[in-house]
Amino acid sequence: MPQDSLNTEDTSEQLSHDQILLNRRTVRKFDLILLPFLSLLFLLNSLDRSNVAKQIGNAETANFTRDAGLAPQDLNTAVACFFAFFVALQPVGAALGRRYGMALWVPACMSIWGLCTALHIWVHAKWQLITLRIVIGILEGMSGFYPVTVSYLSLFYTRFEFARRLGLFYGQYAVAGALGGVLSYVVFSKFPNLETTPEDGKWKSWQILFLLEGGSTIVVALVGFFWLPHSAESAWFLDKEERRWAEARITRDRSASEITQPATATHEDEDGSQVEEALEGQPTSEVPEEARGLLTEGPVDGHRLDRKFSSATAKSFTQDTGLSHYDVLSAFTDWKIYFLLFINILSAIPAMAFSVFLPLVVKGLGFDSVHANLLTAPPFMTGVVILWLFTWWSDKRRERLIPILYGLAILLAGLTATVMLPKDAYRLRYAALCVLLGGCFVASPLTVAWLTGNIPEPGKRAIVLGINGWGNLAGLFSALLFKPQYAPEYVTPFFVTLTCVMVSFVGYMVFRLLLLWENAARSRTLAKWSVEDVERERVCGTGPVVRARATTILRRALKLERWIGDGVEARRGDEKMTFQYGL
Repeated sequence: MPQDSLNTEDTSEQLSHDQILLNRRTVRKFDLILLPFLSLLFLLNSLDRSNVAKQIGNAETANFTRDAGLAPQDLNTAVACFFAFFVALQPVGAALGRRYGMALWVPACMSIWGLCTALHIWVHAKWQLITLRIVIGILEGMSGFYPVTVSYLSLFYTRFEFARRLGLFYGQYAVAGALGGVLSYVVFSKFPNLETTPEDGKWKSWQILFLLEGGSTIVVALVGFFWLPHSAESAWFLDKEERRWAEARITRDRSASEITQPATATHEDEDGSQVEEALEGQPTSEVPEEARGLLTEGPVDGHRLDRKFSSATAKSFTQDTGLSHYDVLSAFTDWKIYFLLFINILSAIPAMAFSVFLPLVVKGLGFDSVHANLLTAPPFMTGVVILWLFTWWSDKRRERLIPILYGLAILLAGLTATVMLPKDAYRLRYAALCVLLGGCFVASPLTVAWLTGNIPEPGKRAIVLGINGWGNLAGLFSALLFKPQYAPEYVTPFFVTLTCVMVSFVGYMVFRLLLLWENAARSRTLAKWSVEDVERERVCGTGPVVRARATTILRRALKLERWIGDGVEARRGDEKMTFQYGL
């Protein structure tokens, strides 16, 4: 919706009672209608992604490899092939999802990979398994499911409403682990005779498992075509007033860092949505840009200043489509994404590994096949609860990195106990697995929340989240790490995983220090500028030249002016010297 069609309130006043109720009503509809459906999509995606992976643990306990004529190592190879294609295509999928819109692109890809999941019931050779996993890897990678869906979710929630919702969304990855175990237990208990029945035309229990998961994915994906709006403006579940408000609140939240404005403080109403009131006598520069909330767009020196956005940004603060060439180049030349990518991969290895191999690890503690699947549920549900508590705390504190460090500390404690406890201390080692899973799901979603909250440009944000999708390399490493030769205790993989998480912990601490240094350096630079220069930088990104950016150097070296377009000399989004990174 065009900005001038909105009834903008004076930002120096607190929201009226009616506006607070309108905001609460709008957010509640997103929470009850949009978020649960997106979470269901991710739940099914997680089940599919770990299907042969999960079937490595769950169906393997039902003699999947024996019935399909496979060797145990073939399953690890299939998982590695899947992740190789899935990870490599993440940025491509993010770009395509941004190009065609999540509401159409993701359901289309998802319905096809659901079909491929169901086709696993006819696997009887290694090449068939690997081919299906490669096709699913390509489809899931090309869909850019996670980065595209997270970017889509950020179109409906403000920055400090986001982490809790992302926690509920990402928590489905852990729920999938628990649900996969329970579903396997039910199927294997209901059809125990099928585990050892010779080739007599009857379906095996693992075939039923694949059919249930693939069929449910197809059905829900088809519903997604009609359920998901392209933006708040086209949301079928909002009335006209709610649509206008939903568009305005996101536009103002995302553009807050671009305009000089009265200082404001944001507080939460009863259901966790954000409302804002003015702070008297506090200059704008003292308020971190990431901490500015809803109604922050206001006049400057008696008139509204024009702003320079990329062609994508001008129309896509609240749309699920729009991408510029500059967005792509800026994303790929941002050092922060590669630093976070490295430490995120290291921190994600336990989550990826245990989403696949936990049934086998639990079985190695002395439990039979059926109960090993059932006993995977409590550790995963512990992860869900801890994840939600940490994302709630993160939004409350308005910090991402400190909660990540605490989550990694819990993970390290669980890993250390698992490694150090005697092999025959089965109950204690199982409790250690619960602690381990409790901490392993915190870092990845809060890293995504940090990226989402610190990249105002929607096009660049989508590509950065796609690059961050390379963090799924952790799944490839875990498949290569937890080999059958280390069963049943998996001592060596546990020690390697412990080392990786320790390096990740140090990396997140270093990243936080680098952000503090960058914020301080920008403040020192701005202190040397005139008021006019600061305003020009804040509004248009054309303050005094500070240094050549990587994007500028690369553009000149490769002669990309025509491809990128005009206005590339202006700094945009988090590149502006007035932007202060949130921690």
